[in-house]
Amino acid sequence: MPFDYIIVGAGSAGCLLANRLSANPNHRVLLLEAGGEDTDKSIHIPIAFSKLFRSPYDWNDDSVPQAGMNNRRLFQPRGKVLGGSSSINAMIYIRGHRADYDHWAALGNKGWGYDEVLPYFRQFEQNLEFENEYHGTQGALTVSKGRHHHLLSRQLLVAAEQAGYPLNEDFNGAQQEGFGYYQVTQRGGERCSAARAFLEPVRHRSNLEVQTEATVHRILTDGKRASGVRYKRGAVMHEVEATREVLLCAGSFNSPQLLMLSGIGDGNALRKLGIEVVHHLPGVGQNLQDHLLAGCVYHTHLKNTLDSAERFPWSIRYLLQYLFLKKGLLASNVAECGGFLRSLPGQDAPDLQWHFSPSYFLRHGFDNPETGNGAGLGMTLICPYSRGQVQLQSPNPEDRPLIDPNYLSDDRDLHTLIRGYRITERIMAQPALAPYLKSRFMPPPEVETEPTLVQYFRDWAQSLYHPVGTCKMGQDEAAVVDHQLAVQGVQNLRVVDASIMPVIVRGNTNAPAMMIAEKAAAMIRNKATS
Repeated sequence: MPFDYIIVGAGSAGCLLANRLSANPNHRVLLLEAGGEDTDKSIHIPIAFSKLFRSPYDWNDDSVPQAGMNNRRLFQPRGKVLGGSSSINAMIYIRGHRADYDHWAALGNKGWGYDEVLPYFRQFEQNLEFENEYHGTQGALTVSKGRHHHLLSRQLLVAAEQAGYPLNEDFNGAQQEGFGYYQVTQRGGERCSAARAFLEPVRHRSNLEVQTEATVHRILTDGKRASGVRYKRGAVMHEVEATREVLLCAGSFNSPQLLMLSGIGDGNALRKLGIEVVHHLPGVGQNLQDHLLAGCVYHTHLKNTLDSAERFPWSIRYLLQYLFLKKGLLASNVAECGGFLRSLPGQDAPDLQWHFSPSYFLRHGFDNPETGNGAGLGMTLICPYSRGQVQLQSPNPEDRPLIDPNYLSDDRDLHTLIRGYRITERIMAQPALAPYLKSRFMPPPEVETEPTLVQYFRDWAQSLYHPVGTCKMGQDEAAVVDHQLAVQGVQNLRVVDASIMPVIVRGNTNAPAMMIAEKAAAMIRNKATS
């Protein structure tokens, strides 16, 4: 039996979209997720998110060797579970800057300016801290300041103020600039993922079918019209029809991969792989952008940083505290506070973001020392100039795509990181932190000059897991979707995820992906009733 809508990917966008479209009982909705159910306890305990990296809940991707990063392959975690990356991320709720969305609109994307997208953010938000023109309180996604703020996080904010930088209690309000605590997607001390917020409350709907461990291999087309999908579940292949639309919510790696596997992409590249061209669309997979993170890590005198959460006997105390009160170290999202600054005068908005962790958290948590306690302040390129691409490795849907972010290919990104590093040094040298910090752990003491800093960035910088842009929204020849998120040249097919961003936003990308889905749902409903 056909469905009205088929949604590919039950991540941040897909879960919200399934909720909204299935609200009409006359519309049958199929939601397909390649991963499994979100039942693992590590998904719901905030501090445990890095334990999900390289696990069955992660696509476990790495980039191709990066020329600008001394040929390193950089880890690219993406959620492969109900909730997608909202089930494995650090839960930070950031929308980006007003200038980001106004820029999208200025590029010709009608309806995507800040004042136009703000109502969609407010619609899905249940903010427990703020009730004003910038925030919603009646939505399903719980947003709070979190239940754990470490002493070192509090001192970091004092240090930022001592260094001359403003404090900001709401990065999602009137101003983004300054330092403060991050708002997080947590409810009652547990993660509030897209699956928990949007999917769990409506799975009982008779017109909504959710299939997990279902990997879509191809979008089926009838001429230039999307008619359904072919997917594999277990060892069995299935084909299912969509009478209204196929909606790709598979993310910035998987959405372009699926388009290309289906014959929608650069015609010459597809023919070389033996894929029949349905529609020549050269922008598919191009325009990849990501946020790159580097910074300073210190040894501390304290013995109760987040590093102690798994060490006996501290671990028993913290586990009991969390189990009974849903408080304490296990309720921490690790990156408890941070900030946004402009690294040069005259900039219209911040170009750097900071994340502070009262722990080592080296290389995604994989390389943390087994003893000792640490603290780190990392700066992030939030307006990168470097652009990369996602390409097919082969015509086999089981092969992962080739991910090339092309980090630091533009020297302007290096110059921004250097300016950010000097700000980081200044903050960490303030009196508020002096009683707690022993010595600098990373970078090593010999890294001080600009050439040694550049080498350090190339050796140690990592992705902050915010890939966007590979199915760019726009009006030019590189655009993949129009301002209605409809794929150019193919009917009944939309992309609804972070891959449609023409330019990356200044901040974490989970909330913007949900906004994209909320706005898409409104457009789809309007089409269905017109």
